[in-house]
Amino acid sequence: MINHTHCNVETNITYTNTISVEDYNALRISAGWGEINPEQAQAGIDGSTFVIVAKDGGKTVGTARLLWDRGNSALIKDMLVLPEYQGRGIGTEMMERILAYLKERIKPGWGVSVDLMSAIGKESFYEKFGFVIRPRERRGAGMDLWITKD
Repeated sequence: MINHTHCNVETNITYTNTISVEDYNALRISAGWGEINPEQAQAGIDGSTFVIVAKDGGKTVGTARLLWDRGNSALIKDMLVLPEYQGRGIGTEMMERILAYLKERIKPGWGVSVDLMSAIGKESFYEKFGFVIRPRERRGAGMDLWITKD
């Protein structure tokens, strides 16, 4: 995985593509999702097509993962930002980087269905990127977005 760092001067948040299992699980806990087995967490990180990580100095404050079959299906997983860092544009920046990663790599004429599961009450965040709600009862809306490249 290539490690890119970009500094957003306004917030002093930097972005990279690596995350430790400890930081990943800490973000899961902050969202109320609970910790998962470290070996399984590492397998998920390693098996991701693209990982984006937000840092404030040495502190990991956000992450998101992309799973993509390199064909027409992709899944965004684990969009996590520490509660005290939410509302600062970190989630938006991570989502923009994931979508840009996909758009840069799909071939002309191709389309990719991008799926995700929104937490309850967070659907409007994803709608601003063009995701469409497909209602579900207990777990929040499944949402999808079709990306094409002209």
